[in-house]
Formats: sequence, C-alpha cells, structure tokens
Amino acid sequence: MHHDRENPLYEEFPRLLEIARRYDVTLSLGDGMRPGCLADATDRAQLEELLTLGELVDEARKAGVQVMVEGPGHVPLPQIEANVKLQKRLCHGAPFYVLGPLVTDVAPGWDHIAAAIGGAIAGAAGADFLCYVTPSEHLGLPDLEEVREGVVAARIAAHAADLAKGIRRAWEWDREMARARKALNWARQLELAIDPVKARALWEQKNPGAKGDHPSVCSMCGPYCALRLVDAYLAGTGR
Repeated sequence: MHHDRENPLYEEFPRLLEIARRYDVTLSLGDGMRPGCLADATDRAQLEELLTLGELVDEARKAGVQVMVEGPGHVPLPQIEANVKLQKRLCHGAPFYVLGPLVTDVAPGWDHIAAAIGGAIAGAAGADFLCYVTPSEHLGLPDLEEVREGVVAARIAAHAADLAKGIRRAWEWDREMARARKALNWARQLELAIDPVKARALWEQKNPGAKGDHPSVCSMCGPYCALRLVDAYLAGTGR
C-alpha cells in the first residue's frame, strides 16, 4: 500500500517458483479475498480470485512445483459443496485446504464447533485438508488447551468426512468401537476414543472408583443398561 505496488509474491511469482523448485517447497496459495462473514461467501471477488489461483496452479505445475489452494473461511451450509466443486474445477484438482469453513458468524467462544460442522461437509464434498479453529477464534490468541480443543474438533470433522467418503479404515475404527460398546469393554472404548484423555477423565468422573476394575455398566443407565439386560435374557433362554 505504501508504494502503491502489486503484492511482490504475486508480481515475482516466476522467481518464487524458481526458489520453490530448487528447495523442493510446496506452495500454499492463499486467498486474500476469502469471505470473512457469511454475507461475503461465494461473491464476485472470491470467485475472481479463485480464477487467478487456478492460473497460478497451472504456472506452478509447469515449473515443477507442487501447490495446494487455500479456501473460504465463512460459508453457509448450502454453499459449501459448491465452493469445493468450483475450486476443484477451476484449480484443476489441486489439493484444497479450507479454513473451517465456519457455518455461522455468531458463535464466538464456540467457533471450533461451527468450523467442525463446515469442515465435515467440505471434507465429504472433496476438500483435502481442514484448518483447525480454536474456541478463541475472533476473540484472541489461543492458549495450549484451546489449541488442543480446536485440533480435536477438526479431527472429528475429518473423520466424519472420511466416513462419508466410505474410507475403509475410518469405518473399521467405528465398527471396532461398536464392538467394544456391545461387549461393555471400557478399556477398549477409551483406547479407541478420538480423545482418550478427555474420554477417560469424564468416565472416571461419572463412575467414581472405576479407575481399577471396569464396571459392567456406566452411569448413564446404571442397572437398566439395555446391553446387559439383553445379554442376561439371552443367557437365561439359552440362546
């Protein structure tokens, strides 16, 4: 702005590609016009920039440099899939890295949840990478615990997207959890949890004295555990 000049990284893109190729660097092509609120999602500025990013992808590939493309930050639910498909079409299938996307603007303190919702939909539609968002997004810099919460939320979104895509390993993980729940195998359930630390802490809090021997039921249903009642019934009937 001071010199009234073009962004030097854009103006000198061929030179940047020479450096990236020499040192085997993968470029992440950012989107300065990405929507910062839902009202800006999929507007002309965003789409015009996406066309330019597609041109830069072509240049990078011709120069032998790997690239990925960064995507929108705030997008309402009905527009997420369209945004992913537009990027894949205009950027020739380059890996797509989405910043959330956040599906509402009014969730400060809970933006990691808003981002996880959008991330799951974007991932299922074909996005390749999800940017984690912390509870302090839009409020301030995150602390260590907030970073951890944001990463876990993003991992949940990514796993949900993998399930939607039918990825075998993701489905086997969920099936294994289902088997452990059916068997009331608490050790295995906690081991399989996407966040074993929090899962164990909550389980021990809700089931006092359960640190050593695993109870056959949890505090949710107590003696009315459906799985235990069915097992007892089947054992009594000899089935």
